[in-house]
Amino acid sequence: MTNAFDNPDLGKRALLTGAALAGAGVAVAAGGIGDALAQVLDSGIDPKSVLAKVKKGETLKIGFGQQALWFYKDPKTNELRGVYKELCDMLARDLEMKVEYTEVVMANSTVALRKGDYDLFGSSAIYTVPRAVAVNYIGPLWSKGSLAMIRKEDAEKYKTLADLNSPDVMFSINAGASEEQRMPQLFPKAKFIATAGQVAMAAEPVRTGRATVFVTGDSDALVLAKRNSGWAHLIDPSNPFDKRPNTWMVRHGDAPWKNFMDMWATFMIVNGEVQRLYDRYLQELT
Repeated sequence: MTNAFDNPDLGKRALLTGAALAGAGVAVAAGGIGDALAQVLDSGIDPKSVLAKVKKGETLKIGFGQQALWFYKDPKTNELRGVYKELCDMLARDLEMKVEYTEVVMANSTVALRKGDYDLFGSSAIYTVPRAVAVNYIGPLWSKGSLAMIRKEDAEKYKTLADLNSPDVMFSINAGASEEQRMPQLFPKAKFIATAGQVAMAAEPVRTGRATVFVTGDSDALVLAKRNSGWAHLIDPSNPFDKRPNTWMVRHGDAPWKNFMDMWATFMIVNGEVQRLYDRYLQELT
Protein backbone atom coordinates (compact mmCIF):
# COMPACT_ATOMS: atom_id res chain seq x y z
CA MET A 1 0.00 0.00 0.00
CA THR A 2 1.36 3.45 -0.92
CA ASN A 3 1.90 5.88 1.97
CA ALA A 4 2.39 9.63 1.95
CA PHE A 5 6.19 9.35 1.93
CA ASP A 6 6.34 7.18 -1.20
CA ASN A 7 5.24 10.31 -3.10
CA PRO A 8 7.32 13.50 -2.53
CA ASP A 9 4.33 15.80 -3.05
CA LEU A 10 2.11 13.83 -0.70
CA GLY A 11 4.91 13.59 1.83
CA LYS A 12 5.49 17.34 1.77
CA ARG A 13 1.75 17.96 2.14
CA ALA A 14 1.55 15.59 5.11
CA LEU A 15 4.50 17.26 6.84
CA LEU A 16 3.12 20.75 6.27
CA THR A 17 -0.30 19.67 7.48
CA GLY A 18 1.19 18.15 10.60
CA ALA A 19 3.11 21.36 11.28
CA ALA A 20 -0.03 23.42 10.81
CA LEU A 21 -1.93 21.25 13.21
CA ALA A 22 0.79 21.36 15.81
CA GLY A 23 1.13 25.14 15.45
CA ALA A 24 -2.58 25.49 16.00
CA GLY A 25 -2.37 23.51 19.22
CA VAL A 26 -4.22 20.47 17.78
CA ALA A 27 -3.25 17.17 19.34
CA VAL A 28 -2.38 14.72 16.56
CA ALA A 29 -3.27 11.48 18.33
CA ALA A 30 -3.59 8.06 16.78
CA GLY A 31 -7.01 7.70 15.20
CA GLY A 32 -7.79 11.41 15.48
CA ILE A 33 -5.85 12.78 12.51
CA GLY A 34 -8.57 11.92 9.98
CA ASP A 35 -11.11 14.46 11.26
CA ALA A 36 -8.43 17.11 11.67
CA LEU A 37 -7.15 16.62 8.13
CA ALA A 38 -10.69 16.77 6.79
CA GLN A 39 -11.04 20.25 8.29
CA VAL A 40 -7.62 21.51 7.14
CA LEU A 41 -7.49 20.23 3.58
CA ASP A 42 -9.39 22.07 0.84
CA SER A 43 -12.47 20.14 -0.28
CA GLY A 44 -12.45 21.63 -3.77
CA ILE A 45 -16.13 22.64 -3.52
CA ASP A 46 -17.09 25.86 -5.27
CA PRO A 47 -17.47 28.44 -2.46
CA LYS A 48 -20.69 29.65 -4.10
CA SER A 49 -22.26 26.19 -3.92
CA VAL A 50 -24.98 25.42 -1.39
CA LEU A 51 -22.76 22.53 -0.30
CA ALA A 52 -20.13 25.06 0.83
CA LYS A 53 -22.58 26.21 3.52
CA VAL A 54 -21.80 22.97 5.35
CA LYS A 55 -18.23 24.06 6.06
CA LYS A 56 -19.36 27.56 7.01
CA GLY A 57 -21.94 26.31 9.50
CA GLU A 58 -24.76 28.19 7.75
CA THR A 59 -28.48 27.36 7.73
CA LEU A 60 -29.98 25.05 5.11
CA LYS A 61 -33.09 26.71 3.67
CA ILE A 62 -35.84 24.36 2.48
CA GLY A 63 -39.07 25.30 0.71
CA PHE A 64 -42.20 23.19 0.95
CA GLY A 65 -45.80 23.04 -0.21
CA GLN A 66 -48.40 21.15 1.81
CA GLN A 67 -49.35 17.75 0.44
CA ALA A 68 -50.96 14.96 2.39
CA LEU A 69 -48.56 12.18 3.33
CA TRP A 70 -45.46 13.97 2.03
CA PHE A 71 -45.21 17.35 3.76
CA TYR A 72 -48.09 18.81 5.78
CA LYS A 73 -49.09 20.56 8.99
CA ASP A 74 -50.74 18.26 11.51
CA PRO A 75 -54.15 19.88 12.22
CA LYS A 76 -54.01 18.78 15.87
CA THR A 77 -50.49 19.97 16.73
CA ASN A 78 -49.69 22.38 13.85
CA GLU A 79 -46.41 20.44 13.58
CA LEU A 80 -44.83 19.85 10.15
CA ARG A 81 -44.90 16.15 9.33
CA GLY A 82 -44.66 13.78 6.38
CA VAL A 83 -42.38 11.43 4.45
CA TYR A 84 -40.34 14.20 2.85
CA LYS A 85 -40.38 16.36 5.99
CA GLU A 86 -38.65 13.55 7.90
CA LEU A 87 -36.17 13.05 5.05
CA CYS A 88 -35.39 16.80 5.09
CA ASP A 89 -34.71 16.56 8.83
CA MET A 90 -32.43 13.57 8.20
CA LEU A 91 -30.55 15.53 5.52
CA ALA A 92 -29.99 18.43 7.91
CA ARG A 93 -28.75 16.04 10.60
CA ASP A 94 -26.39 14.30 8.18
CA LEU A 95 -24.96 17.68 7.16
CA GLU A 96 -24.92 18.89 10.79
CA MET A 97 -26.81 22.01 9.74
CA LYS A 98 -29.70 24.00 11.14
CA VAL A 99 -32.71 24.04 8.85
CA GLU A 100 -35.18 26.82 8.02
CA TYR A 101 -38.51 25.90 6.38
CA THR A 102 -40.45 28.23 4.08
CA GLU A 103 -43.99 27.43 2.91
CA VAL A 104 -44.90 28.18 -0.70
CA VAL A 105 -47.65 27.17 -3.14
CA MET A 106 -46.70 24.98 -6.12
CA ALA A 107 -47.34 27.79 -8.60
CA ASN A 108 -44.50 29.79 -7.01
CA SER A 109 -42.18 26.93 -6.06
CA THR A 110 -39.71 27.11 -8.95
CA VAL A 111 -39.67 30.93 -9.02
CA ALA A 112 -38.82 31.13 -5.31
CA LEU A 113 -36.13 28.48 -5.75
CA ARG A 114 -34.48 30.32 -8.63
CA LYS A 115 -34.62 33.60 -6.68
CA GLY A 116 -32.67 31.96 -3.87
CA ASP A 117 -35.46 32.06 -1.26
CA TYR A 118 -34.40 28.51 -0.37
CA ASP A 119 -31.71 26.00 -1.36
CA LEU A 120 -33.94 22.98 -1.86
CA PHE A 121 -37.62 22.40 -2.59
CA GLY A 122 -38.30 19.49 -0.25
CA SER A 123 -41.95 18.67 -0.99
CA SER A 124 -43.30 16.25 -3.55
CA ALA A 125 -42.49 17.65 -7.00
CA ILE A 126 -43.50 15.51 -9.97
CA TYR A 127 -41.29 15.73 -13.05
CA THR A 128 -42.42 17.78 -16.02
CA VAL A 129 -40.28 18.94 -18.93
CA PRO A 130 -41.11 22.68 -18.54
CA ARG A 131 -40.19 22.48 -14.84
CA ALA A 132 -36.96 20.61 -15.61
CA VAL A 133 -35.89 23.44 -17.92
CA ALA A 134 -36.38 25.96 -15.11
CA VAL A 135 -34.93 23.95 -12.20
CA ASN A 136 -32.94 20.77 -11.58
CA TYR A 137 -34.48 17.56 -10.23
CA ILE A 138 -32.52 15.28 -7.89
CA GLY A 139 -32.81 11.56 -7.32
CA PRO A 140 -35.56 10.66 -7.94
CA LEU A 141 -36.58 9.71 -4.42
CA TRP A 142 -39.93 8.17 -5.44
CA SER A 143 -42.47 7.92 -8.26
CA LYS A 144 -46.16 8.74 -8.34
CA GLY A 145 -49.12 7.90 -10.47
CA SER A 146 -52.36 9.87 -10.55
CA LEU A 147 -55.88 9.09 -9.33
CA ALA A 148 -59.18 10.73 -10.28
CA MET A 149 -61.60 11.85 -7.56
CA ILE A 150 -65.31 12.44 -8.30
CA ARG A 151 -68.49 12.71 -6.21
CA LYS A 152 -70.06 9.47 -5.04
CA GLU A 153 -73.27 10.43 -6.78
CA ASP A 154 -71.39 10.36 -10.12
CA ALA A 155 -69.77 6.94 -9.57
CA GLU A 156 -72.14 5.12 -11.94
CA LYS A 157 -71.73 7.75 -14.63
CA TYR A 158 -67.93 7.80 -14.63
CA LYS A 159 -66.72 4.23 -14.08
CA THR A 160 -63.48 4.42 -16.08
CA LEU A 161 -60.89 7.04 -16.97
CA ALA A 162 -62.07 6.92 -20.58
CA ASP A 163 -65.45 8.21 -19.40
CA LEU A 164 -63.76 11.44 -18.29
CA ASN A 165 -62.54 12.34 -21.80
CA SER A 166 -65.71 14.21 -22.68
CA PRO A 167 -66.74 17.83 -23.37
CA ASP A 168 -69.24 17.43 -20.53
CA VAL A 169 -66.45 16.88 -17.97
CA MET A 170 -64.74 19.69 -16.05
CA PHE A 171 -61.38 18.92 -14.43
CA SER A 172 -60.26 20.84 -11.35
CA ILE A 173 -56.45 21.15 -11.26
CA ASN A 174 -54.15 22.74 -8.69
CA ALA A 175 -52.48 25.77 -10.27
CA GLY A 176 -48.78 25.07 -10.81
CA ALA A 177 -49.10 21.32 -10.21
CA SER A 178 -47.82 18.86 -12.81
CA GLU A 179 -51.41 17.86 -13.65
CA GLU A 180 -52.00 21.32 -15.10
CA GLN A 181 -49.79 20.35 -18.02
CA ARG A 182 -50.41 16.61 -18.22
CA MET A 183 -54.19 16.22 -17.94
CA PRO A 184 -55.12 18.26 -21.05
CA GLN A 185 -52.82 15.95 -23.03
CA LEU A 186 -54.47 12.83 -21.63
CA PHE A 187 -58.06 14.12 -21.73
CA PRO A 188 -58.13 16.49 -24.75
CA LYS A 189 -61.94 16.63 -25.03
CA ALA A 190 -62.51 17.75 -21.43
CA LYS A 191 -62.56 21.27 -19.93
CA PHE A 192 -60.23 22.51 -17.18
CA ILE A 193 -60.13 25.03 -14.35
CA ALA A 194 -57.13 25.77 -12.11
CA THR A 195 -57.44 26.47 -8.39
CA ALA A 196 -54.71 28.44 -6.63
CA GLY A 197 -53.37 27.57 -3.18
CA GLN A 198 -52.37 24.27 -1.63
CA VAL A 199 -53.15 21.04 -3.49
CA ALA A 200 -56.20 20.05 -1.44
CA MET A 201 -57.95 23.31 -2.39
CA ALA A 202 -58.46 21.97 -5.92
CA ALA A 203 -60.82 19.27 -4.62
CA GLU A 204 -63.30 21.89 -3.40
CA PRO A 205 -64.86 22.67 -6.83
CA VAL A 206 -65.69 18.96 -7.19
CA ARG A 207 -67.30 18.82 -3.75
CA THR A 208 -69.51 21.83 -4.56
CA GLY A 209 -70.40 20.58 -8.04
CA ARG A 210 -68.59 23.30 -10.01
CA ALA A 211 -66.24 20.66 -11.47
CA THR A 212 -66.59 16.96 -12.27
CA VAL A 213 -63.24 15.52 -11.29
CA PHE A 214 -60.10 16.36 -9.33
CA VAL A 215 -56.83 14.62 -10.28
CA THR A 216 -53.77 14.46 -8.03
CA GLY A 217 -50.98 12.10 -7.01
CA ASP A 218 -52.04 8.60 -5.99
CA SER A 219 -51.03 8.76 -2.30
CA ASP A 220 -52.39 12.30 -1.94
CA ALA A 221 -55.72 11.19 -3.44
CA LEU A 222 -55.98 8.21 -1.06
CA VAL A 223 -55.49 10.45 1.97
CA LEU A 224 -57.88 13.14 0.71
CA ALA A 225 -60.55 10.55 -0.16
CA LYS A 226 -60.48 9.24 3.39
CA ARG A 227 -60.70 12.75 4.84
CA ASN A 228 -63.66 13.48 2.53
CA SER A 229 -65.32 10.07 2.70
CA GLY A 230 -68.79 11.64 2.84
CA TRP A 231 -68.68 12.67 -0.82
CA ALA A 232 -65.41 11.56 -2.47
CA HIS A 233 -65.07 8.53 -4.74
CA LEU A 234 -61.85 7.39 -6.49
CA ILE A 235 -61.98 5.82 -9.95
CA ASP A 236 -60.01 2.53 -9.98
CA PRO A 237 -57.83 3.40 -6.96
CA SER A 238 -55.75 0.21 -7.30
CA ASN A 239 -54.39 1.29 -10.68
CA PRO A 240 -52.84 4.79 -10.68
CA PHE A 241 -52.21 6.18 -14.16
CA ASP A 242 -49.51 8.41 -15.71
CA LYS A 243 -46.69 7.36 -13.39
CA ARG A 244 -43.78 9.84 -13.16
CA PRO A 245 -40.73 10.65 -10.98
CA ASN A 246 -41.63 12.39 -7.72
CA THR A 247 -38.73 14.08 -5.96
CA TRP A 248 -37.01 17.30 -4.83
CA MET A 249 -35.75 20.30 -6.81
CA VAL A 250 -32.58 22.43 -6.71
CA ARG A 251 -31.29 25.30 -8.84
CA HIS A 252 -29.47 24.75 -12.13
CA GLY A 253 -25.75 25.53 -12.16
CA ASP A 254 -24.75 24.16 -8.74
CA ALA A 255 -23.06 20.88 -9.72
CA PRO A 256 -21.54 20.02 -6.29
CA TRP A 257 -24.91 20.39 -4.54
CA LYS A 258 -26.77 18.48 -7.28
CA ASN A 259 -24.21 15.64 -7.29
CA PHE A 260 -24.25 15.36 -3.51
CA MET A 261 -28.06 15.31 -3.39
CA ASP A 262 -28.28 12.67 -6.14
CA MET A 263 -26.07 10.29 -4.16
CA TRP A 264 -27.76 11.10 -0.85
CA ALA A 265 -31.14 10.30 -2.44
CA THR A 266 -29.76 7.00 -3.71
CA PHE A 267 -28.50 6.24 -0.20
CA MET A 268 -31.98 6.85 1.26
CA ILE A 269 -33.59 4.60 -1.35
CA VAL A 270 -31.09 1.75 -1.15
CA ASN A 271 -31.16 1.59 2.66
CA GLY A 272 -34.97 1.42 2.58
CA GLU A 273 -35.61 4.66 4.49
CA VAL A 274 -37.96 6.19 1.89
CA GLN A 275 -40.05 3.02 1.63
CA ARG A 276 -40.22 2.66 5.42
CA LEU A 277 -41.47 6.23 5.87
CA TYR A 278 -43.95 5.90 3.00
CA ASP A 279 -45.44 2.70 4.42
CA ARG A 280 -45.74 4.20 7.91
CA TYR A 281 -47.47 7.41 6.80
CA LEU A 282 -49.75 5.65 4.32
CA GLN A 283 -50.93 3.28 7.03
CA GLU A 284 -51.42 6.13 9.48
CA LEU A 285 -53.32 8.46 7.12
CA THR A 286 -55.43 5.98 5.16
